[in-house]
Amino acid sequence: MSKKSIKEYFKVIYVRYHNASRAIKHIILNEFCANTGYTRKYAIRKLNSPPPAKSLGSHHRRRGYVYSSQALSILAVVWEAAGYPCSIRLKALLALWMPWIRKKFRINPGVEKQLLSISARQMDRRLKDKKGQTRKRIYGRTKPGTLLKHRIPIRTDNWDVKEPGWTEVDTVSHSGNSAEGLFGYTVNQTDILTTWVESRAVLGKGEEAVVNALDEMAQTLPFALKGLDSDNGSEFINWHLLRYCEKNKIQPFRGRPYKKDDNAHIEQKNWTHVRKLMGWDRYDTKEAVEAMNDLYRNELRLFMNLFLPSMKLLKKQRIGSKLKRIYDKPKTPLQRVLDSKCGDPVKITKLKELQASLNPFELAQTIESKLQHIYSLANRRQSPKAVTVSKTEQKEQRPLTRVEKETFKALSHIFPGLMIYANDSKQEKKT
Repeated sequence: MSKKSIKEYFKVIYVRYHNASRAIKHIILNEFCANTGYTRKYAIRKLNSPPPAKSLGSHHRRRGYVYSSQALSILAVVWEAAGYPCSIRLKALLALWMPWIRKKFRINPGVEKQLLSISARQMDRRLKDKKGQTRKRIYGRTKPGTLLKHRIPIRTDNWDVKEPGWTEVDTVSHSGNSAEGLFGYTVNQTDILTTWVESRAVLGKGEEAVVNALDEMAQTLPFALKGLDSDNGSEFINWHLLRYCEKNKIQPFRGRPYKKDDNAHIEQKNWTHVRKLMGWDRYDTKEAVEAMNDLYRNELRLFMNLFLPSMKLLKKQRIGSKLKRIYDKPKTPLQRVLDSKCGDPVKITKLKELQASLNPFELAQTIESKLQHIYSLANRRQSPKAVTVSKTEQKEQRPLTRVEKETFKALSHIFPGLMIYANDSKQEKKT
């Protein structure tokens, strides 16, 4: 019996049970236990409980829908255009993007009010069905550098800085399935205080190419570069970068070997700003690197730094066995630069003008089209395949030998499934 049927049956039995004599109650109790599967003690307690009308109560009326289908569809489109941010960032992003949302969707004040009033938790519920994305594990291609380690100090603190310019830097490999030969790298750099990110692609990770990429990114930062924190890779621990830092009065730092948490800020940006977009394909041509730089220098840096809010971890609280993380209010990197009051006034003025003149939806479409062009330049022969069959699976799929088939037939009267397996194997061989 279903739960609903048991409830209806219980209401009828309850009245009969309380109106019957002691001898009849014994018969009703046996019938009730046999039909519901309840134990005798539990059935007695249930039949001696308050009447069903008081214990079960009436069904509560379900609350009507607050948010219209139009508001939810716009929310999904904005979430997809913004690169699938978390709900807290998405809520801050809706207020920032509202002028462009009005132009694109021509919404009425009621829908706008719904979009601005929807909570982050409700966003998670409404977008739950669209969040079935899989993530792949990232394997680095970094070789440790052995020179100048005594000249570059190790820094493992939390980077509790009060001014912009102290950055973390790393390289992301675009080698595909093979680390042989020459292929592209993305030099990725993020500021600790403002979360500003700059990226450049290089063919190979030669010392001069990496230094040139860092110098180009330093010229585009809206503040002065003061520090570089890297891992122990040879592309950063070398004389070229050390001389560049000494010439421009930049303090180099490095993390401990094999301790990625020492550079946690840039490791996060490696996923959100590079790997999530470029994937794990192999890019080993000059054309592919130039196409990646065309995206990094233009639309992507403007989209990420001017229109996408980010959150920063303020503190952690231990509550019993759980660790609660407390974040600040989501802000765009440009807003954090303005709050710091340490940026370059000329560059900040130009960035404000760009933010007012650009449309985030158009930027998202341009980024998508450029990414499709970049994907077309990937080396598919050495890129990860969609489906890979292991050697063990190939052995399991081989056709049966004549001796194996005769053995299966001899044992088929004991294990009928063996004959079915033999017939299936024979059919596969014919196919």
